[in-house]
Amino acid sequence: MKRPFRATGWAFFLLIALLGVVGTSITQHGNASQEMAHDHGASSSYTSGHQWEGSLEGIDFSDRNHHVAGILVLLIGLTELREALAISLLAWLRFLLPAAMLSAGSLLMIWSDHNAWPIGSLNLAETFAGTDHEILQHKIYGILSLAVGLVELLRRTGRLCHTFCTIPLPAFAVIGGLMLFMHSHGTHPSAQAIAFNHAVMGTMAIVAGSCNMISARADSPWNPAGLSRWKLTWTGFVLLIGLQLLLYSE
Repeated sequence: MKRPFRATGWAFFLLIALLGVVGTSITQHGNASQEMAHDHGASSSYTSGHQWEGSLEGIDFSDRNHHVAGILVLLIGLTELREALAISLLAWLRFLLPAAMLSAGSLLMIWSDHNAWPIGSLNLAETFAGTDHEILQHKIYGILSLAVGLVELLRRTGRLCHTFCTIPLPAFAVIGGLMLFMHSHGTHPSAQAIAFNHAVMGTMAIVAGSCNMISARADSPWNPAGLSRWKLTWTGFVLLIGLQLLLYSE
């Protein structure tokens, strides 16, 4: 089973990585092509209260949130890399994953949207029961991240030992990846480029979560050496997602 993995698994890994680079490049190209429009009209439209998406303030707000999320995802990837390589030193690093997930969840719950609860003009009910699906998705991501972060914290402190408790983390990656295909910045001038960027990120998240699930299966047909490669593949995709978030630009 080793050679098929090398022939297909790593080739697919490199393909997705290439798509990530292409997605980032397309987004940046879209930014450059619309820079003049942003300079002349975006700031004034925000000031008049008509348009937040695509305004200079809106872009800065979104980019900053994505970059902070990228740092947290990179921390998760580095924590998982230590586990995948079976490094016994610095055992406390295993707590970086739940700490990063709890931080990401808190970030999304508080600062995901400028006009949403608790920092914006919308109250709690309007935020979660309103018609803005982008806001709702951000809050759902926040809730899931907080829940999975708590499960991982309890699991890594030995309070949750059932094998079922290993499922929420990869399941979150798969569900979150699927949600990215429905995540839309409809009124943003670079909406199509951003959608492609999110689609690449979503694909990586789905593949990453699937690899993690395969690596955790006790009855898997792959041998232990193969399982370690699936774990490393999961880790690699997490690091790529973190890098893509860190380089994200609208």
